[in-house]
Amino acid sequence: MTESVLAPTDPRAPAPIPLTVLTGFLGAGKTTLLNRMLRDPALADTVVIVNEFGEIGLDHLLIETVEEDMILLGAGCLCCTVRGDLIATLEDLLRKRDNGRIPPFRRVVIETTGLADPAPILHALIYHPYLVIRYRLQGVVTVVDAVNGSATLDAHPEAVRQVAVADRLVVTKGDLAPEGTEALTARLRALNPAATLHGSDVPPADLLGGFFGVEGKGTDVAAWLGAEAVETHHHHGHHHHDVNRHDAAIRAFTLTSDVPVPRARLEMFLDLVRSAHGPKLLRLKGLVALAEDPGSPVVIHGVQHIVHAPVHLPAWPDDDRRSRLVLIVHDLEPAFVTGLWDAFLGRPRIDAPDMAALTDNPLAIPGG
Repeated sequence: MTESVLAPTDPRAPAPIPLTVLTGFLGAGKTTLLNRMLRDPALADTVVIVNEFGEIGLDHLLIETVEEDMILLGAGCLCCTVRGDLIATLEDLLRKRDNGRIPPFRRVVIETTGLADPAPILHALIYHPYLVIRYRLQGVVTVVDAVNGSATLDAHPEAVRQVAVADRLVVTKGDLAPEGTEALTARLRALNPAATLHGSDVPPADLLGGFFGVEGKGTDVAAWLGAEAVETHHHHGHHHHDVNRHDAAIRAFTLTSDVPVPRARLEMFLDLVRSAHGPKLLRLKGLVALAEDPGSPVVIHGVQHIVHAPVHLPAWPDDDRRSRLVLIVHDLEPAFVTGLWDAFLGRPRIDAPDMAALTDNPLAIPGG
């Protein structure tokens, strides 16, 4: 009998396990943050996947080795190391959890070393037909240190992208560089106005709540989306002349609609943006009213050209019923994307020649 893969909407399917990616510059203090997570009773039943145990001094926390690659910590956290393939590790964890060989963990944190781009991890997850049902990306947390953060951002375009894809930014070592922290914070806000900013004393549980909340309940979607912060930032045009060239390539902007959007149009818009500009689209988050069911908004969540299966909320989180999409792009003029959005919503028509200028592969847009 072949194993049936339940569609994400199937009520019998187990609730997806929230997964957070913790990334950041080398030496930024991820180890300290992870150790605080592992000691926090609020984060019991968490699996932390680390690339190499070598970097993390867990000795004083070790309780018992469950299997060769896994250790169980006092707080009920399980730590496992990835020596090979992350996907194999995630599959193995599910198998052991389903067979009762390890405690039924409630969330997963994946720590990536150094300047790794979190996107491939997320791609691997989302492309895997079974893992995409069992795990759900909760968010990306990027740790930046106040001492070396600005220099790292100047030197490494990957560091700039790590900041741009984050949902939450943690600035560590602020006490060691109080005078540099303000400039760094302003730079981080400009790079990613939608992310929430935290100091190193942040309660670890606050970093792991994403759009599902720590316990899987719906949470403050508006804060997760960050649309207002992006709009305010965009309109004030904080593109200073002295901005670093890596930073200048990154833009954050929002698309809105007061009118519910037909599902087919939203799907076509997302497909076209991804096929035309996939690699330049670093992050996409949205809350959209579908014409078919405007009372139950759909949450859209993507990293680069990968977009997660949409999640329907039972109701709007507040009185703001506008559809809002937040996009963070790299080397892409926001006007291209706004033009496509307007065309799909049937706003003032764009005729075919202009359409061709907006994308590399012009497609006819159905008439409104």
